[in-house]
Amino acid sequence: MSIDPTPLDRPELRKAVQEIVDSGVTGAQLRVNDEHGEWTGSAGVRELGDPAEPPADGHVRIGSNTKTFTAVLVLKLVADGTITLDDPVDDHLPEFGLDRRITVRMLLQHTSGVFNFTGEYYEDGTVAPGITWSGREWVDNRFATYRPEELVRLALSKPARFEPGTDWSYSNTNYVLARLLIERVTGHTYAEEMGRRILGPLGLSGTLVPETAPDLPEPHAHAYYRYEDAGQERTVDVTHQNPSWISTGGDMISTTRDLHTFISALMGGRLLPAPLLAEMCTPHPKAGYGLGVFVQETAGGTVITHNGGIAGHAALMYSTPDGSRTLTAALNYVDDAALSLGEAFQKVTRMLVDEVFGER
Repeated sequence: MSIDPTPLDRPELRKAVQEIVDSGVTGAQLRVNDEHGEWTGSAGVRELGDPAEPPADGHVRIGSNTKTFTAVLVLKLVADGTITLDDPVDDHLPEFGLDRRITVRMLLQHTSGVFNFTGEYYEDGTVAPGITWSGREWVDNRFATYRPEELVRLALSKPARFEPGTDWSYSNTNYVLARLLIERVTGHTYAEEMGRRILGPLGLSGTLVPETAPDLPEPHAHAYYRYEDAGQERTVDVTHQNPSWISTGGDMISTTRDLHTFISALMGGRLLPAPLLAEMCTPHPKAGYGLGVFVQETAGGTVITHNGGIAGHAALMYSTPDGSRTLTAALNYVDDAALSLGEAFQKVTRMLVDEVFGER
């Protein structure tokens, strides 16, 4: 295990990062910024068969943390007066024939009812499949390119989950529509707008929108996927993949340092006007989801968060509502169709949150 030199040893954090690895995760990088200063540590390995630990501040696919970046970008357009949260999305993207009741706010809060293109999982246990994103078929085709419009049209070919605004259900399709909305009203690509409005001003040099590019910048830990083939278990390095299959539902790459800078700037009021930030952090009663963030109550108070995972990489991002205390982490692991590490992942994140944000 390694730690950066800091004024305090923080044995409780050293123990926490080791427990992440003990739960089955291949490697973990942890960064905590609070009243004691900044602490970083890592445990496990960056690559199977290599004893080297994950690189300090290595690049990682951040999965659904992308949604928070996207929501901020949309809200910046609201702040500019380019759009409003109550605009019908159909006004800006008429080619899809969307239900006129679906508003920009509903996209950001997952209340549109639009089918999730990665599949819908219903309360009774039934599943309505979407695109293929697991198993050998995904591994063999992980460099294929999907266009955002293609993902949206696939979703719209399926029945809506509910009437717009009547319920809540997490749908990656909402955020692909948000991407297309950004591009339509600005006349620029999503990556250009993200760079101009967020990444550049905050100096997030380790964060990028990969579009269809399969590579991660160095340094990075490796991601793996396990599947069964002809009765044999195979584990494949899937660090390199074309992330267009998830698009703005979860394709961005970042580092624990950049995630800290982003979430602390957001919560500290440096990215959005106070009224819009307040709306962003107002949770839907069913799931505690605001506009691109979860609002979570802990023993130590309210925490603003979004986590994400994508085929062997995951990122954690938590902050107090004022941005003064943050927890960011990058994990690399062996993923599979059964999401076998899901329970352990939930357990270690709860443990980390209790440690960093618990009563003091």
